[in-house]
Amino acid sequence: MRVALDATAIPVDRGGVGRYIDDLLPALVRTGIDLSVISQERDAAGFARMVPGADVVTAPPRIAPAGSRLVWEQVGLPSLVRRVGAGVLHSPHYTFPRLARVPVTVTLHDATFFSHPEVHSAVKSRFFRAAIRQAVRGAGSLVVPSEATGAEVRRYAGGDARRFHVAHHGVDRGTFHSVDDAERVRVARSLGVDGDYVGFLGTLEPRKNVPALVRAWTRVAQALPAPPALVLAGGPGWDTDVEPAIAAVPAGLQVVRAGYLPLGDLPGFLSGAAVLAYPSLGEGFGLPVLEAMSCGAAVLTTRRLSLPEVGGDAVAYCDVDEDSIATALAGLLADPARRAGLSRAAVERAAGFTWDASAAVHVTAYEDALRQSRRSDAT
Repeated sequence: MRVALDATAIPVDRGGVGRYIDDLLPALVRTGIDLSVISQERDAAGFARMVPGADVVTAPPRIAPAGSRLVWEQVGLPSLVRRVGAGVLHSPHYTFPRLARVPVTVTLHDATFFSHPEVHSAVKSRFFRAAIRQAVRGAGSLVVPSEATGAEVRRYAGGDARRFHVAHHGVDRGTFHSVDDAERVRVARSLGVDGDYVGFLGTLEPRKNVPALVRAWTRVAQALPAPPALVLAGGPGWDTDVEPAIAAVPAGLQVVRAGYLPLGDLPGFLSGAAVLAYPSLGEGFGLPVLEAMSCGAAVLTTRRLSLPEVGGDAVAYCDVDEDSIATALAGLLADPARRAGLSRAAVERAAGFTWDASAAVHVTAYEDALRQSRRSDAT
């Protein structure tokens, strides 16, 4: 079985789907499947180094704009899939060619376009709701990163549960692990922080609930003789309420807008946080939570959608409102023993999430798509 994986949807900055594909591909190669990676020109050399056991095929350069890529996906990708001799196509980012002529597996990362449309733009919500419905109707098999996401997709878009394959994300323990004090201090100083800090990692989009975190941290920090800084790491996003929340922080408290951090700095940042706060309104999986756990962070998150599936009993929980965040954050900052216990439990739990396990589920999904196609042909 040769599988063609369409990696052309990866954005220039390696967030979201980019991180998923980058970590999944080497694990897929380790399963022994015959893999062709269809790539944009800018990514081809990187994929060739990353997965030397795979065939990397370059798509036309004209597809770089998102709109052009979507058109090419429908009219050009099927021909390329046939050219590489693939028996299954994996479309890892919601959309897929309707005339693929081979069985298709589609990854659906998130159902918040249905459950929380207010945290996305109207155009984005409409587009991805339509794409999810089309995938549920037309794909041979579906991969979701959590039981919660699968249940939400079926709730809003239907679908036979037997066609859904839950492939939890893994964590690269070679990158995401606890580091020594010297590395923690180095990263903190590079951020302009000298002392304790509460960390956040993620795009500053509305569902991450960052304005409520800023206000809750402000309340807690004002009551402490040595207030920790708040460090917001990740892309700028489109939450227009973040800047007003930061502007209202009183003088004497430190908020750092760190932006994207180099991958090599993330272990030091996550390990060094007194608390890694992630009060999201809902996630398809919650990779920053898992990566923080693997680094031994004391994580504070919510019980929304997939997050308890990731955190289990190894993280602390709050609700999404400012009062609940502030109460839980104050309790953690005042209890070093509890933070240390969460740190130990988090490392142990995170070790159970591997990309090899995820890849094995993907291979089962490919085989399922192929079986579904053969049954259809037989009838």
